[in-house]
This record gives sequence, C-alpha cells and structure tokens, in this order.
Amino acid sequence: MSLTPFLPSLRSRLRLRPQARRLLLGATVLGVVALPAAAGTALAAEGGQAPASAARAAYTTIEGTGSTWSELIVQQWIADVDANGLKVVYTGGGSTKGRKDFSQNSVDFAISEIPYQGEDENGQSDTSNGRDFAYLPIVAGGTAFTYHLEVGGELVRNLRLSGETIAKIFTQEITNWNDPQITADNNGRSFPDKAIIPVVRSDGSGTTAQFTAWLDKQYPSLWRPFAGRSGLTSFYPREGRTGIVGQSGSDQVMNTVAGFAGDGMIGYVEYAYPVNKDYPVVKVLNKAGYYVEPTQYNVAVALTKAKIDKSDPSNPSTYLTQILDGVYNNADPRAYPVSSYSYMIIPTGADDQRMTTSKRQTLADFLFYSLCSGQTKAGPYGYSPLPVNLVKAGFEQIGRLAAADPDVDIKNRDIASCNNPTFDGKNPNRNLLAEIAEQPPACDKQGEGPCGTSTGQNTNNGGGDGSGETGTDGGDDTTSGDGTTSGDGTTTGTDTGGGPSAPGNAPGDGGAPVVDPETGAVVTTDGSVVSGDTAVFASSTTLDRDPPDSGAFGLVAAVELLALVLLPGLLVAYYRRRAAGA
Repeated sequence: MSLTPFLPSLRSRLRLRPQARRLLLGATVLGVVALPAAAGTALAAEGGQAPASAARAAYTTIEGTGSTWSELIVQQWIADVDANGLKVVYTGGGSTKGRKDFSQNSVDFAISEIPYQGEDENGQSDTSNGRDFAYLPIVAGGTAFTYHLEVGGELVRNLRLSGETIAKIFTQEITNWNDPQITADNNGRSFPDKAIIPVVRSDGSGTTAQFTAWLDKQYPSLWRPFAGRSGLTSFYPREGRTGIVGQSGSDQVMNTVAGFAGDGMIGYVEYAYPVNKDYPVVKVLNKAGYYVEPTQYNVAVALTKAKIDKSDPSNPSTYLTQILDGVYNNADPRAYPVSSYSYMIIPTGADDQRMTTSKRQTLADFLFYSLCSGQTKAGPYGYSPLPVNLVKAGFEQIGRLAAADPDVDIKNRDIASCNNPTFDGKNPNRNLLAEIAEQPPACDKQGEGPCGTSTGQNTNNGGGDGSGETGTDGGDDTTSGDGTTSGDGTTTGTDTGGGPSAPGNAPGDGGAPVVDPETGAVVTTDGSVVSGDTAVFASSTTLDRDPPDSGAFGLVAAVELLALVLLPGLLVAYYRRRAAGA
C-alpha cells in the first residue's frame, strides 16, 4: 500500500521535514500494509487490498484516547490501515485521561506511558475500575529536551547537558543559561546572561511521569525536596512557583518552546516532535561519558538493558510493565538514558460491555500491523521500533482477545511473518537496529568538543539516516528470559544513505555535514575544515526549512504561457476588426 495519498494531510498537520518524508516513503516500500486474513477475507501478502465491502463487513470502528507522546506514530498507523477497512479513532488527551476513559468504559482502548498507579497524586483512584485489561507494548522512544536558545540572532543547535544539570534546571536550582555548570557541560562554551524558562505539561501526562520517574531514580536529592514527595508524578508540581510555564499536550509544549517568544525556554517531549519541527534537542550525558541524543539507534541500544516484569502473568497491573533502572545506567557509549516505551491498554473480558467480535477483530488486526510493518515507520518519525522480546509479549496479549472471543481470527501471526525492522524472522534474537547503531564521535565525549553538527536531525551517530547502512556486531547478543539483551555492542558500520547534498558536505554525501571523528569539525567539499569556533552555533533561527509550496508559482507560470500563446492572435484579430470598421 502506498503512503502517498496520506502525505498532504500529514504534512500539513505534522509539518514533516523533507528527510522524514523521504524516509517514510522508503519505509512504505519496505513495510507495506499487510494484514492477516479476517472474517474469511484474505489480503495479498504484499500490500494487497481487500474488496471494500468484504473488508468493511469484518470490522467496526474502535476508539481510543491517551498518550500524546505516542500520538504522532499512532495517527500514522491509523492512516495506513484505513484503506484496508480498519477504522480507528484516536484523540490523545494525555495518558491520565486515557487511563481514566478506559476505566469509565468510554473507549475501546487507551495508550499510556505508565500503568495504573492505584491512586493518583490527589488521592483519587487510578485503577481500571474492575474492567479486565492487559498492557501491550506499542512503541519505544526517547524523552527529549527541546530548547530555544539564541546567541546573536542564531539558534544554538548543539547544546549538551548532563542529567544533573537537567535535574537542576527543572527543579529551579539552575535558572540562567550562563550558569557555570552549563558552561562545563559544553566544554567551556559559555552562553548569554538569559533566564531559563522550563516548559512543563499542565495536564496529567505520561511524558511527565516518565521524566519524573527518571529524576526520582537518578537525582532523588534534587527531585524529592522540590516535589515534596518521592516517586513519579503525572502532574508536574507548579503550584506556588514562578518562572515555570505549563502547557497541555506535547504539541503545545513544542509550539511554545519554538514560538516567537520562546527564547530561553526548554521543555520535554517525545523526540518525534522536535524532529518533525526541525528543532534542536539537548545531547544528554550518559554513563559512558558521552553526550547523545534520542535517535532510534541510541534508544534501541539503551533498551537492550530494559527488563519487563513477567513474574506474575495473572496480575495485569504488573505483567509486562517496564523496569528501566538498567536503561538509566546503561554503560554503552551510544545509549540514551531517558528511553522507554508506551503501552496500549486493551480490554480482555469476555463480557466487556463495549466489545464485540468485530471490534476485537479490528483491534487485533490494528495491533498486528502496529507491532510489525508499522514499526518501520517509527524511526523516520523520531521513535524507535520495538525489539523482538516486546513484540513477542505483544502477540501474547493479542491472543487474549481471541481467548475472550473464539470468533476472533488471529491465525498467521508469528515472529517469522512479522516485518519489524529490529529483527530478522529467521534469527529473531538479533537486534538489528542496535547492531547498526554507530559509536558517537570523539567530540561528543565529556571534556571534548562539542561537535559542530546540529541536533534534532534524526541521524545515526555517524551522520547518516540509516537507510543504507551496513554493520557487523562484534558481540554475541542473546535475549534472556526476562527480556534483557546482552552483548559487548562493538559495532562497525558504513553509511550509504541520506538525502540531497548540502553545502559543507563531502562530494556525493547524502545527509548531514561530514565531521572529523576526532575533532567534530565540519569538513567542506574541498577537504578543508570549518573552524570549531564558527560551528558552535550551527544554524539560524529559521524555524521552517521546508521549501515554499510550488503550486502558486506553477499556476502563475501556466497563465503566463497561455498569454504568450493566445495574446498575439487576439491582437491580430482586434486590429483586423478595427481596420474593417474604418
């Protein structure tokens, strides 16, 4: 199935960068929409279309709410499966809203970054209210820190911060961009005397919950006195504090930071938002001493140390929930520390008041696409595809829909037929994405650099987009029963992918500027090196780098051509009539 029919609306809604659009088109070729047979209707293996009447008879519209962290990729999947007769409506609203709506039987599914907490921060119930459910991993990604910092009218695009510095910023221990700790993170590069304005979520947010879980685990001495409590929270504590801006939804946080009055602001969102807005993100210091950003590759490496709780399959409140301590402390130089995944909450009761056979079939087929071919779209959007252990866990949970209703068809759903970019069905224990993740350049090491390249470009550490890379893994990566993956992670790779050449790129290069691996300096087409001092503030404050719409110019050109063709004849006829009248 071609993605082309959906691109105009997606581009206007999400403002996809040209590179993301190219990658999405490539992903569509590689990961066609292929759904299993449903209600006796077989779909062709390579993106085939079922007759509309037959396909639509097998399905019923399903509705969901919840995470805005996951929303961009979920909306893409919804657009992908629509032509196959699956009608899915998803309206976001935040993880807290999704969990609440599910508990009140007002939706067929929800998406959340965190499980039900039992009781929320205000002492209110945060449970499914007796509705039978299961958690199902849906997509992985990194919580990014996007910022707006101008120096001399230029937007700084290569900011680096340690986790401690980030914690101090969001607990208002550091309030100015000229703070010595920020200068130290950037290896002596100082920034102007300018107030830091944190932008946080004002609504109940899974993004906030993931961020504050990391703060609580890694920097409790900073977080707990500020929050007045231990543990995560879905509602960022702002009461009685000045200098912090609250916005509802990830899109509003992103738009506020990138807005005209955003200079000095920093906020937290899923990496997809700054990627699709062509906006910079902070490179965060990891346990190996490297500053990295949350690309799909660095997230994939980080999540090899994630564990999933499989201790009690009979307890839906904990089964398949994520344990991220190993992710936060992953010592691989490529690992992004604030990496995680989100869950879909699905109804599993045979007597669920909202569910029918056709709704369960719709949900099962939508989930199969999302876990398999749909994951090929995750990387271009700024997410990271799920690894094999989480996909297997997802298949187990899809099976519970059939257990609740034997008329639900879940045949032909297995790892071998799953077109997921992180693994090969013939050898599923290899994490292909982690294998091709390149090592960060030396200029990203603590005490070096910083590198003179822009962040928020969604490239592999070496600068390519990953579309044509090859790599070999020097370790023997194996997946253990608890879902963790081990291996020495030694990787070598060659980037052959990319986009149009840009000034400063090496001849024939197709992506980001070429950087010297030791110094991080940009190498121009003639082999000379751009001064590190001039590359610190890499690009201007132009927020939208999409080329102008050529439609209007094409219309003007067509009118001019028509005038050139018709005008001489009209003039001749006019003068002949005048001569005849005279």
